[in-house]
Parts: sequence; C-alpha cells; structure tokens
Amino acid sequence: MNECIENIRENLTGEECASKIFEMSGAKFDPEMAVELWAKIEQHKWLLSERLSRDVGARTACIDFLENMEQAVNEYLSYKRNDVLNEMGAQTFGGEIWDTISDSQPPKQLVNRRIILPLTMEDLSRKHGVSPPRTIIFFGPPGTGKTHFVRAIAGVLSWWYIEIAPSMLMEDGADKVGANLRRTMEKVRQLQDAVIFIDEFEELAPCRHEADRLDKCITNEFLKQVPLFKNESKRLLLVCATNYIRQLDPALLRPGRFDCIIPVGGLNADERKTILDYYLSRINVGQIDIERLVAETARFTPADIEYLFEQVAQLAFEREVAESKDSKVTTEDFLEVMAKMRPTLTDEIIEEFEKDSVTYARV
Repeated sequence: MNECIENIRENLTGEECASKIFEMSGAKFDPEMAVELWAKIEQHKWLLSERLSRDVGARTACIDFLENMEQAVNEYLSYKRNDVLNEMGAQTFGGEIWDTISDSQPPKQLVNRRIILPLTMEDLSRKHGVSPPRTIIFFGPPGTGKTHFVRAIAGVLSWWYIEIAPSMLMEDGADKVGANLRRTMEKVRQLQDAVIFIDEFEELAPCRHEADRLDKCITNEFLKQVPLFKNESKRLLLVCATNYIRQLDPALLRPGRFDCIIPVGGLNADERKTILDYYLSRINVGQIDIERLVAETARFTPADIEYLFEQVAQLAFEREVAESKDSKVTTEDFLEVMAKMRPTLTDEIIEEFEKDSVTYARV
C-alpha cells in the first residue's frame, strides 16, 4: 500500500487525484487524503478486473469503492494476505501434533502457560493485563525437536505456519540478504494468525564483534525488523531457533527484542515413552518391550527416534516382501537397528547445553 501511494505521489499531485475522484463520483476530498484514496481505488479496480476477467473502468471502480469503502479495503487486504501465504509456502498442521510432545517436557508446560493460553483466552488475558510473547528463541542441540515444537504451536493455535530459511534470503547473493530480509518481513507483517519460523538463526544474526562487514549489516537489519514486528497489532508470532545460542549477537538476547529465550534439550524417560508410543501406534507391531526401548534410547533426540522408526519400518517391509507373510516389528528389530546408530547427544553436548540454559534462558 505505501509503495503504491509513493508511486502515485511521483506521478500525480494531490490536486490531480482530488480532481479525478470529483470528476468520476462528484465527491470532494482534500488533496492529501485524495492521494491515499486514489491508490486504494486503483487497487480496487485491479481486484475487480481480476474477479470479472475483464477491465473494469476507473469510474466504475471509483464509485463502487466509495460506496463500499470498508468492505473494499478488507477484500483487497484479504487477497494480498492469500497472495503472500501462497508465495511463502504457508502450511497448516493439526492440533494432534501437540499431543506428541510429553506433558512432562518443561518447554511444553512453559509454552502452554506463556503462549498458548494467553492467545486462546484473549478476554481473560486482557482482563489481567497479560501480553503473550510475540518473539521467541528456541535453542538447544541439533535434533531436540525445536522445529517440531514450532509446528505444534501453529497446530494447536490453528494458525498458518511459514518457515523462512536463511538459504531463501541468500538466493540473490549474500549482498542482497539484508534487502531480502526487509522485504520478507514487510510481507509477513501483512498477515494474520501466522507463526513465522526462522531456523539456523545464527546464520542471520551472528555476533557483530566477530562478523565481517556484510554479516554486520544483516544483523543490524534484523535488529531493526524485530521491533517493527512486535509493534504490529495483528496475531503474529515470530519464533527463531538455533543450535548455537552463543553465536548470536548479544543485542538480540537482551530484554526488549525477544520476549522469551527457551531451552529445548534432551528427553527424559517419560518424554521418550510418549514419542515411542506415538510412533509404535503407526507401524505393524508385535511383541515390544517398551521399557527396554525407553532405556536404550537414553541419548536419542526426537529426530533420532523418528529415524529409528523409519529404519525399523523399512526392515519389516522388506522382510515381508522376501518372506510373503505378515511381518510384525519386535523389540529385537529395534535393537538391531540401534546397534548401527550413533545417538546425537553426548555427555559433552548435554553439559554445554545445561551451561547455556543457565546463562541465556529467559522466560
């Protein structure tokens, strides 16, 4: 909208816009207001032409817009939102994904208390002056379920999920990342009911003390964009994830930019059992010693467990093809596959994560 208004200002004066509107409708407006109105009339003309598959005249568009101004503006904004959603590959997830996360997992309790409940009980939130977080960082070792958490949030809220990968911003070259980030965030701010997810956040906002000139510019741009995002009154949530919280610029970690910085670590026994039960319900199972599987996956992340089930399912499938009889998955199948796997988490990784949790977590 602002770009359209600026283009009109370059080509038409306020007096000319006011004159055009008066000639077509008989309505008088002061020149400053006429510039903004004429931009909206041109947008309305374009949208009507698209819908009717023919060129709608400026006079028709002008009269129709002035008679249905609020509805016309809302229709255009809705069209633009759908356009942005399609362009950015927006997805939806069902609420059941939230149930795959164990209730005993600390981030789930925190996310439910600080984010889900305030956003789903808005009247009660307003009554008590509770403002749900608008910007969040998840940090933790690779494969611990940060992306899964974000998708679960979008699913339980029934909001759009949009993932912005650093590689998408770099497709025009490293020197265009800052400009692409600015344009992308401008588009995002047009949306409603959307969770915006940026993974590998350290690539977009590295510490400026150790960065080259280009990386400093990108970090500076992100520092500008976060407050703009937070100032929007729309129902939007920005979630960034990183495996390397120490690499982020300190300015992003101070209060004022990100509302919450949440650690997402390894799984305890109850949490692993929840995930194991979920995946076991989706395959052809026979005799399973669930307690043994819980014990044997002590250093497994959610991503490790997902991969484990993919391999076990493939093993059972190939066995049935070869033997031509029902092939049920057993505990021994899991142990066979696990013997060839190396869990993501190590004692060293867990120790570093616990230190970072003490240093950086803010909820």
